[in-house]
Amino acid sequence: VQLQASGGGVVQAGGSLRLSCAASGFNLDSYNIGWFRQVPGKEREGVSCFKSSTGHAYYINSVKGRFTVSKDNANNTGYLQMNDLRPDDTAVYYCVADRIRCPITSPSTSRYDVWGQGTQVTVSS
Repeated sequence: VQLQASGGGVVQAGGSLRLSCAASGFNLDSYNIGWFRQVPGKEREGVSCFKSSTGHAYYINSVKGRFTVSKDNANNTGYLQMNDLRPDDTAVYYCVADRIRCPITSPSTSRYDVWGQGTQVTVSS
């Protein structure tokens, strides 16, 4: 049972990236998919999540209107489309899957059913 995040990279301010979170060993259908980010020396921050039962997406204020979270059950993969990226979006991004939690507020990895490894996003000014 694991999540594999990918799609990070280096982009100039104003650019876009799409992060993917591929699930293996379990079916994402009944799971919420969420994304955290972390900058060295700062607490992990819940950025967005997609609630499977309602189809509702949640975002922190700083990414509203720029990021879009989604889930493709056919491909067993979650996504985070990030547009109009800013230097302060630079962080390691992690995906999580949980059957209950969304919005995601606790930074503790033990609170979530499945936690993926991170992918680095660097936005240059």
